[in-house]
Amino acid sequence: MTIGLPPYAEILRVSVEAEDGAPPVLLMPFADDVLGRPGFLHGGAISGLLEMAAIAALQHALEAEGGGRIKPVNVTVDFMRGGRDKPTRAAGVVTRLGTRVANVEATAWQDERDKPIAAARMNYLIVRD
Repeated sequence: MTIGLPPYAEILRVSVEAEDGAPPVLLMPFADDVLGRPGFLHGGAISGLLEMAAIAALQHALEAEGGGRIKPVNVTVDFMRGGRDKPTRAAGVVTRLGTRVANVEATAWQDERDKPIAAARMNYLIVRD
């Protein structure tokens, strides 16, 4: 499966950690490009990673149903703790996949998946292929 991420993913150096048939996990290394205050990730970089994780999860789900194009409607991001100077992972979960609208949740974590640094909820319009 090929995940088409937005060009912003290249700036953040995001890579896809694909597992056999499972929704993808994205990895963003810590670098000067994602630095906020010294030693911490910038909130925009975290939000961008969450958005890309949601897109990857939705593309994965749509591919299983024949494909489609998506357009983001809105996003809500909750920051739970500061992202430190280490690699950050994120994954999305499609909570509703309708014929025209999808709801996706994404979480970002560093050391332990069950201790997220941020979470997002996104809604998308879908145009089926």
